[in-house]
Amino acid sequence: QVQLAESGGGLVQAGGSLRLSCAASGLTFSSYTMGWFRQAPGKERAFVGKISRSGGMTYYADSVKGRFTISRDNAKNTVYLQMNSLKPEDTAVYYCAAGSGDYFSFQYDYWGQGTQVTVSS
Repeated sequence: QVQLAESGGGLVQAGGSLRLSCAASGLTFSSYTMGWFRQAPGKERAFVGKISRSGGMTYYADSVKGRFTISRDNAKNTVYLQMNSLKPEDTAVYYCAAGSGDYFSFQYDYWGQGTQVTVSS
């Protein structure tokens, strides 16, 4: 059974940092592109970024480029989302996903339960 478990969310002031982790089990982690998405209240789930299977390539949404960094440790079956210079508009539930995906949620096969990130002004 595939499981993705996010952790590291919380409440932070604007300008602060958080690091989210996503631990995977039940799949060959290194065979999957890993993506991060977020969903704010009343909005659709949105692409944040993704990392290639080897970790050699990353892509980010324009809204987070230069502030967020995705990395992965295939030995630990874990992907990370380092979020710096956080803004109130970054407030959302953050999800990790595994698949062969690109920028769209339907391209990912497995999803975590999400972790809440709240940025206060």
